[in-house]
Amino acid sequence: MSETLFDDAGAEAAKGQEPLAVRMRPRTLDEVVGQRHLLGEGSPLRRLVEDDAPMSVFLWGPPGTGKTTLATVVSRVTRRRFVELSAVNAGVKDVRAVVEEAKRRMGMNGTRTLLFVDEVHRFNKTQQDALLPAVENRWVSFIGATTENPFFSVVSPLLSRSLLLSLESLDDSDIRALVDRALTDERGLDGRYTLTEEGAEHLIRLAGGDGRRSLTYLEAGALVAGPPSAEGPVEITAEHVERAVDRHAVRYDRSGDQHYDVISAFIKSMRGSDPDAALHYLARMIEAGEDPRFIARRLVVHASEDVGMADPTALQTAVAAAQAVELIGLPEARINLAQAVIHISLAPKSNAVITAIDEAMGDVRAGRAGPVPAHLRDAHYKGAADLGHGRGYRYAHDHPGGVAPQQHAPEGLTEREYYRPTQHGAERRFTEILQKIRSVLKSEG
Repeated sequence: MSETLFDDAGAEAAKGQEPLAVRMRPRTLDEVVGQRHLLGEGSPLRRLVEDDAPMSVFLWGPPGTGKTTLATVVSRVTRRRFVELSAVNAGVKDVRAVVEEAKRRMGMNGTRTLLFVDEVHRFNKTQQDALLPAVENRWVSFIGATTENPFFSVVSPLLSRSLLLSLESLDDSDIRALVDRALTDERGLDGRYTLTEEGAEHLIRLAGGDGRRSLTYLEAGALVAGPPSAEGPVEITAEHVERAVDRHAVRYDRSGDQHYDVISAFIKSMRGSDPDAALHYLARMIEAGEDPRFIARRLVVHASEDVGMADPTALQTAVAAAQAVELIGLPEARINLAQAVIHISLAPKSNAVITAIDEAMGDVRAGRAGPVPAHLRDAHYKGAADLGHGRGYRYAHDHPGGVAPQQHAPEGLTEREYYRPTQHGAERRFTEILQKIRSVLKSEG
């Protein structure tokens, strides 16, 4: 358990000894980089801080997005006593001790306490329940930080009494702003180092939207580059960052040719049933800092475009991988992405789904869209029967096999067959099923 009173000057004694990411933590909300949706004028978090109101908040987001930073800034701005617990090693006894001390101080001199619990999702139900009286009675202002979906990991009574704020990964411009500030700020490298453009690009890719990681890597790169020089700023290059982090600078521009070439090769490798090549390109994108959500979206698309009904479970796997990316993020989600890549690569291939929808849309765009047959029109409103709507409609469940012989397509399109199953995988059996269905639909009944 750590406790801080921000009106103390004791922290000055340790100045310069803390990690760069700690030294560069913002002191006000206006210094916070990213999370514009949470920090704009009139936003719930800013109003809570500026009005100095009691609060209970969950901060949910990937690592390095500023959860701890926001908690400490809130405490600084509101001048509350700040107590931090880590759910990794704290228990019910620790929680109750903090709450009792908070009640005592509030009763003695009106001092209010802000309790910050990092990785709160690691608390079990009993530990989370111990927080309820303190939150309910506002003995403490509570901020819980979690990288996991609170709807799955936090007990509903605690969640219902709290404001849930979602944090987003920092974008490239946010990371660049953090790095530039650390290079020049007196709390950071104080102008004693510069960073080459190539070094900055490599560092930003490696950070992967994680602000804390970007500053950790910058500090490590400075150590490799050498001590400060009286002759001028020391230059940190991409090679220095490579040596410090032991990660090769992948040549991959997310807005240039490399981006499009790699994603094209990735897709075509899966389409070509080559899981090894597809995994290589997946690894290349992840190592280069590609947004995993972008990769997941491509998997969802190609599960239908290149596999479709030949293996309908491929789409389920791809969607599950996309959800895993949102739920747990990298680096763990690389496993889920790899599973989806392997599944799509090894699945039997069919482009019948995309061909079917594109041909149907082509007909609509060409004006081939006749009126809906009268027996299929809505017959529930008054007067519909007088117009003949619904007359002659055959209820499918009243017929053998659940298929009624009747026309569904508009006039002029009754002979169009958009979906043409292949003989690959599960789609082979759909060929026979569809032939029988079409035969019944076109019969006189």
